[in-house]
Amino acid sequence: MAMGCWAAALVREPPMAKPLLEMSAAKVFFDGIFTSPRVAHPEGVAVHRDGSIWCGTETGDLLRLAADGGSVERMGGTQGFLLGIAFDGAGNCFACDWKHSAIFRRDAGTAQMERFASAGIRVPNYPVVDETRGWLFVSDSVGQDNRSGIFRYDLKTGDGGLWCREAMSFANGMAMAPDGNGLYVVESNAPCISYVPILADGAPGTRRVVVEGVRNVPDGLAFAPDGSLFISCYEPSRIYRWRKDRGLEVLMEDPTATTLAHPTNIAFKGDKLYTANLGRWHITEIDLAAIANPGR
Repeated sequence: MAMGCWAAALVREPPMAKPLLEMSAAKVFFDGIFTSPRVAHPEGVAVHRDGSIWCGTETGDLLRLAADGGSVERMGGTQGFLLGIAFDGAGNCFACDWKHSAIFRRDAGTAQMERFASAGIRVPNYPVVDETRGWLFVSDSVGQDNRSGIFRYDLKTGDGGLWCREAMSFANGMAMAPDGNGLYVVESNAPCISYVPILADGAPGTRRVVVEGVRNVPDGLAFAPDGSLFISCYEPSRIYRWRKDRGLEVLMEDPTATTLAHPTNIAFKGDKLYTANLGRWHITEIDLAAIANPGR
């Protein structure tokens, strides 16, 4: 979620290196401007185990796009504003709602979408499911009073509260580390990516910055199976790739903000990367096959 980050968007940046991919590698996967239901400025995106692409909208609708991009179906809703979404192994979908300051859960068995957790959180932004430990981690994008951080809730009961108490500069998208032992967190107003270890007793370790200079407004994160970290930027409409051995590289940028239109959250399916576009009414598909197939 990029709201509250306008100051960061005004930062003057140095000339950009040539992107790894041309814009021709991206296409509109599903255009929902006039469909019913409408894909109204999607913020969250996730890939279901059946290959379908799910997203959440500014009208609180949880939508399912067919795997071939041929149809859209409403799977539930909150009448609020959905931000990040995530699935657990059973196909239950957790969705952060900005209006209600709560996380909702759509039950895969009953198809019912109900309030799941809300204790203490004010702007629930992005959920990460940790089934090994039985927790749901959720970033809180408060932004202005240095209480932005990470909450943790029991995956079965929804009980929980503030987990990482270190001040963050607008905690936003998150991703579990490939080894499962920590969380990577976007700090949109820094702008940087931080890492918070998960200690053996479940407590948070000391936060540290791992990627800097992610200009101007980083928003979402996703790890490829090869360990590369992909970072979406709300402003400009840009995707980065970060590797420890290569540093930060620009994957793609859309100077017209049309195919990539202020991308927020991102998700992998094979060698395709899907982006939600808060600036428009569609989901974008990026073909990554030309850069060593990071999704395989």
